[in-house]
Amino acid sequence: MADELRVNHRVSIPESELVERFSRSSGPGGQHVNTTESRVELVFFPESSRALSWRQREQVLARLSHRISAGALTVVEDGRRSQLANRKQARRRLADLLAEALRPAPPPRRRSGPSAGAKRRRLEDKRHRSAIKRTRGRGRMERE
Repeated sequence: MADELRVNHRVSIPESELVERFSRSSGPGGQHVNTTESRVELVFFPESSRALSWRQREQVLARLSHRISAGALTVVEDGRRSQLANRKQARRRLADLLAEALRPAPPPRRRSGPSAGAKRRRLEDKRHRSAIKRTRGRGRMERE
């Protein structure tokens, strides 16, 4: 595999910061899966990573907090028959996760009032309901 995991044009994770574990897969492959350890678990510890600046580290920890357990960001891949294909796919998924977490936040949405059409429709509905209520009770004879 490559010496480092390329996340974006600024960030590359060195091979030494990634931990790979292999096990038998339950995916496709028939009897092949009973003998081959093709399932890949790729583990990355963002808190102790030297490849990320402290700001990037905080951003990754905040945005991927739901995926991090005991300080480890884990990606599991077992969809392919070969270990090499699963390793490549796990690395791709980890790089995509980190790239998405490191993307700058979009500018906050500026609040605006209701549109002119929405105001017009609301007032028309109010007039219509008012007219309906105004007609109620007329024309009945009062009981004595």
